[in-house]
Amino acid sequence: MLDFVPLWTLILGLAVFFYVLLDGFDLGVGILYRFLPDKESRHLAMNSIAPVWDGNETWLGLGGLGLLAAFPLAFAIIMPAVYFPILIMLLALIFRGVAFEFRLRDAEHLTFWEHGFSYGSAAATFAQGVVLGTFIQGFAVEGRSFSGSSFDVLTPLSVFAGLALMSGYGLLGAGWLIMKTSGALQDRARVCGR
Repeated sequence: MLDFVPLWTLILGLAVFFYVLLDGFDLGVGILYRFLPDKESRHLAMNSIAPVWDGNETWLGLGGLGLLAAFPLAFAIIMPAVYFPILIMLLALIFRGVAFEFRLRDAEHLTFWEHGFSYGSAAATFAQGVVLGTFIQGFAVEGRSFSGSSFDVLTPLSVFAGLALMSGYGLLGAGWLIMKTSGALQDRARVCGR
């Protein structure tokens, strides 16, 4: 018999790796967005991620659906444990996408959409870090189901992991801006990266 557990473990590991690598930089650009000095720099930063930003969430879908399909018991234990941060992450990613699309279509409310993009990026990243911290810390399991509460995700480790992931994605975003831009924006990205 062929054992699919190692294969699915590899697929899920690669999905998470590619999500962090590919969506991390555009979430990082969103986190750094409010620290950019002027409208032109912010516009260049947005244009640098415009061709690739919405395809990167595909890896997140592959990871979640792959976990459900390959390891349904693990999915049934993990999801209730991290339901609240997953909900926050998904809502932030949706709002971030809406803000990205509407920032040029609704010029009257440009500032609102720019803040929405930046804060949506930060909230999604922080929520992902909370999920990571909770996963590292472990879950209260009794029998074959999650036995903790929704507030088990709020621990010092999970909050620290959320802040650390925001810093890591910010560094990825700074690296992206350094690679894709020049002049004052590139110099500002170098400062933010340091």
